[in-house]
Amino acid sequence: MKKLLLTPGFVWLLLLPSFFAAAQDAVPQGWHVRDLKTEGYYGISLNKAYEFLKQKKLKSVPVIVAVIDSGIDTLHEDLKSVLWQNPKELPGNGIDDDKNGYIDDLHGWNFLGSNDGKANVEKETFEAGRVYWSLKNKYEGLTASEVPPQERFEYDTWQRARAELTKTDDSQPMRSDDILMQMEVFRRGDQTIRKDLKKEVYTCKDLAGYKANSPFADHIRTVMLAMGEEEGETLTNTAFLEEINKYFSGELDKAQSKTEPPKDYRKGVVNDNYKDINDKFYGNNNIYVTNEGAVHGTHVAGIIGAVRNNGLGIDGISDNVRIMSIRAVPDGDEYDKDIALAIRYAVDNGARVINMSFGKSYSPQKQWVDDAVKYADRKGVLMVHAAGNDAKNVDTTFNFPSPSYLDGGKPVNWITVGASGDEKAGGLTASFSNYGKKSVDVFAPGVKIYSTVPGGNTYRNLQGTSMASPVVAGLAAFIMSYYPALTATQVKNIIEKTVSKPTQKVENPGNKELVSLSDLCVTGGIVNAYEAIKLASITKPLQPFVAPAKKPVAKKAPSKAKPAPKKK
Repeated sequence: MKKLLLTPGFVWLLLLPSFFAAAQDAVPQGWHVRDLKTEGYYGISLNKAYEFLKQKKLKSVPVIVAVIDSGIDTLHEDLKSVLWQNPKELPGNGIDDDKNGYIDDLHGWNFLGSNDGKANVEKETFEAGRVYWSLKNKYEGLTASEVPPQERFEYDTWQRARAELTKTDDSQPMRSDDILMQMEVFRRGDQTIRKDLKKEVYTCKDLAGYKANSPFADHIRTVMLAMGEEEGETLTNTAFLEEINKYFSGELDKAQSKTEPPKDYRKGVVNDNYKDINDKFYGNNNIYVTNEGAVHGTHVAGIIGAVRNNGLGIDGISDNVRIMSIRAVPDGDEYDKDIALAIRYAVDNGARVINMSFGKSYSPQKQWVDDAVKYADRKGVLMVHAAGNDAKNVDTTFNFPSPSYLDGGKPVNWITVGASGDEKAGGLTASFSNYGKKSVDVFAPGVKIYSTVPGGNTYRNLQGTSMASPVVAGLAAFIMSYYPALTATQVKNIIEKTVSKPTQKVENPGNKELVSLSDLCVTGGIVNAYEAIKLASITKPLQPFVAPAKKPVAKKAPSKAKPAPKKK
């Protein structure tokens, strides 16, 4: 599941009108690439890294980075020129030119759509409900001793889901009627403010001097201004309510899953045999779908590779990258089969780095994902995964996909990333970030990160480990671009060996105690591009570099079948 705005601590704002988040000092756009000593922000020292490379006078090579996510705005001014283009696919002819099973996959693939391109999955339920109801008849009433050994993981997964849905303590999901009441509060509050301001679309800036004349309007003003502390004063009521409604819709699904099976949004659209991992040629080539759905993926893509030095919006981490978009993450929990096939698609089509800014607490078909990760690992592809936004210790809790196989092994080419911040933006560790002395490898900036969002020329702040992960994926691509003979394993080791280790104590996101960062992640540090590129420059490659073949010019062929339409 991708999470944008509503971190655990922020959710209280939705329910407690009297609470207001403490204002934090502003950080500049692009703070995450700055240097602590020379620029005063605990970023990754990217500008110093580029200055170092100027002295080397090296030529870079393009690096393909796969973004498995919710989709990308393919028309965005800062992204359209860095999108991966399948060199063997003739655009728009309705033919599988490269015979990889995916028709007109020019920039990537959408595993959440119908083959005819007319329908796409945008919303999904949460995995605990799907697991509980799909396996209820199979395992209800059985003890562990009655289950065959080969089914124990599935049985244990079902038992966890059952416990979550039937628990009665304060941590259980809200009741359906409470959720609907909260949604109505926000609807009525927005209606009042629009009438008072005489604006259908208003921003946090408009609310700064607004005096509410109803408790509903006062509540939405309070919550929206608090969110504006993270997103900026240009946050609109439409974007705000979109995230609020997504959150409450998810909570409603959780509440209803206690008494009835969740709706299957995927069935009837994708039309594959979900139980067969070999039934893999489904979906369509529409990686954009809608503006709303593509926010997360577009933001992630911009962090990695938005065009540098073009005077527009932002500069991405890597200056010679090709973004391959693979749509497999809906609004809700992703399906294991889609993720497994997305990883394989990325590997088979030349990605050297895969960014995975998603996660969930259950993985019923984990073996499929394990097999795909093993495949990518054997092929020397670096996988970068967000640690999650629940302020939990993932050494002792579940966060999938995980770098631990069911058979006990682990991938070599895998990095799990927690989110760091800056002292001026609330502290060096993000209050929402998952952590783990054994399970999280590094931290990277993930607070108030300014990047691309759908709209063609639109940008905004978002935060989460979803934003920290592409910082590391972009850094890996940056290193590979200038030192292409280095293996994925070497690049991973370089990134981990060159982290900046804070001398001061940091806040543990889980219990708010002050600890060393080494208590929260394996390396005890925040990634540093300058130190990484210096080490890369003196690292002896383990394999010779073979330049990729020149990309043939794709000639436009007569259209024989209408491809999936792009939505603006």
